[in-house]
Amino acid sequence: MTRACEGVIFRSVEIEKEVVEKIKTSTGLKVFTSILDKVFKTGRKVEDDFKENIRIRFDEFLPQWNYVAIPWSPL
Repeated sequence: MTRACEGVIFRSVEIEKEVVEKIKTSTGLKVFTSILDKVFKTGRKVEDDFKENIRIRFDEFLPQWNYVAIPWSPL
């Protein structure tokens, strides 16, 4: 990705998306992107019991980088 983006001026999110979606490896791995246009609040505090009530499912191949946080929900 670094090489594909070198020298590109990202004047818009759409330009960045176009460049990234053209990236592929010699073995055929392709990159897919999605744009989140939601505005997220900064400085939010988590509940005191957040860590106790969240389950983390780690990826089998790259667990140190890929994971999903699954909120606990009562039945």
